[in-house]
Amino acid sequence: MQSEILKDLIPADFPDSSRVWVYQCSRAFIEKEALEVNEQLHHFYAHWQSHGTPVKGWAGLLFRQFVVVMADEGVEPVSGCSTDSSVRVIKSLEKQYDVNFFDRMMITFLVKGKSEMLPFNQVQYAIEKGYIDEDTPVFNNVVIDKKSLMENWLVPLKESWLGNRVSFHKVG
Repeated sequence: MQSEILKDLIPADFPDSSRVWVYQCSRAFIEKEALEVNEQLHHFYAHWQSHGTPVKGWAGLLFRQFVVVMADEGVEPVSGCSTDSSVRVIKSLEKQYDVNFFDRMMITFLVKGKSEMLPFNQVQYAIEKGYIDEDTPVFNNVVIDKKSLMENWLVPLKESWLGNRVSFHKVG
């Protein structure tokens, strides 16, 4: 299911071993902002370099809320400086749009085809109220390469890192 959703969003000409960074935004961008963000991301990766050598890279805004950056390190390894340059782009977007890409306490689920965020401490309440359940897809933003992005970025809550931290039993 997940790879079907992503196959049209992620460039096919990158090997599975391509390095990936996922940045979750504190809110979804409106359409106008999303177009601007994608334009800035395109400009970034079109000029991305590692020690003066072009990086085969890609970056895009997915689900209007996640910036995904990818580099084919088989072509050119990504140095610390080139990684820093990608983080500078993310920090610039934060300032420009007054958002946060580094809040690790927010969890994002795919509910009815739309990304929905919940603070970590409200996940159990959302389960108890029936808003989400064990099969609700959750975004696993710690994926490290294209293969894991395609196969494990969006997983059912019960199979995620969060699955053993919540109870799926109905109360009452």
